[in-house]
Amino acid sequence: MNSENTTITQELNNPKTKNGLQILLKTDEDDARPVYISGNFNNWRTQDKDFMMQKIGTDSYRFEFAPNFDYPKELLYKFTKGDWSEVEIDTLGNRTENRTTTKNSGILNEYVARWRKNWLPFKQSFLPQVLLISDEFEIPQLNKTRKIWALLPHDYDSSSESYPVMYLQDAQNLFNEKAPYGNWEIDKKLAVMAEYKIGKIIIIAIEHAEKDRIKEYNVGKTVLGKGQGKQYIKFVTETLKPFVDSNFRTKKEREFTGIGGSSMGGLISVFSGLMYPEIYGKLMIFSPSLWVVPKLTIDSEKTEDTKIYLYAGGHESETMIEHVKTFRKNIIASEFVKDKMKINLSINLEGKHNETYWSDEFPKAIEWLFFNSKA
Repeated sequence: MNSENTTITQELNNPKTKNGLQILLKTDEDDARPVYISGNFNNWRTQDKDFMMQKIGTDSYRFEFAPNFDYPKELLYKFTKGDWSEVEIDTLGNRTENRTTTKNSGILNEYVARWRKNWLPFKQSFLPQVLLISDEFEIPQLNKTRKIWALLPHDYDSSSESYPVMYLQDAQNLFNEKAPYGNWEIDKKLAVMAEYKIGKIIIIAIEHAEKDRIKEYNVGKTVLGKGQGKQYIKFVTETLKPFVDSNFRTKKEREFTGIGGSSMGGLISVFSGLMYPEIYGKLMIFSPSLWVVPKLTIDSEKTEDTKIYLYAGGHESETMIEHVKTFRKNIIASEFVKDKMKINLSINLEGKHNETYWSDEFPKAIEWLFFNSKA
């Protein structure tokens, strides 16, 4: 045994402090990410610096609760690498149940075999049902047709439940393994979320218009010219949504209805929420092309309690983060929406303008928008 392992063994077997409950953790899969304890004692926060474990070896960690810590009757907890997308799993990639103890002193020796990475791996049995609604769904507002998909919860056919709905742009890049620039892998992310008993939602994925994509996602007259965005938004809201509500078990109310997308798809989703706040209670806006309308303002007196998940990456453009921060500030400052909207601004300083980073953000956004009542 080398000197490092000897030191670790001494640390594990001869802890110096006995004041509070001490948790000693060993893991077979170590990396540079810190380890946190999340539980019913900190509202299950996954990146709580007060509960970050001390690394005492290449695969060993330690945490000691403060002497004055107020223990719940039963302590429930899990280990994460800072997010539910990076939570502990077992050797076969299965979710682990909550750990539990009634101790408030002494030592607990724990073990983690593996960690999730970006919500993966996933289980085939939890994959959503992918249904092609139509190859040529009519868009009367634009005199066109479009391919539209529905992703239904894995147990939709054996259930009688009704579900919230998220309308997403750019379906070609959401779950298509052959997409030239990669895809969001929303089917796989929804499978993992379903395994954790969250994320039971219907996704309506609308394919973009290929060469006319920018025109359809552009609203009014902008630096890109005259767009058809208002007609497109009317299609989704006045034609597609009624069809979906009539043919699937949906929760029709605005608090269960969302719309979202990335880049120009994010921009058209912003305008959808502004045009129809009585319809869309959740907006999922990733890397929106706000440069198209840099002076975007809120000029509607329709006020509703809306939740917006707003994401931007630090390596997208020189102005991306500045634009989303300004957009958030303008919304909050608006007399029409003041104290009405809840905005979660997520910034990844390493993030780039591509599907990989939007994929990582997708399950976090869905959970916060639809399944986090305390948010």
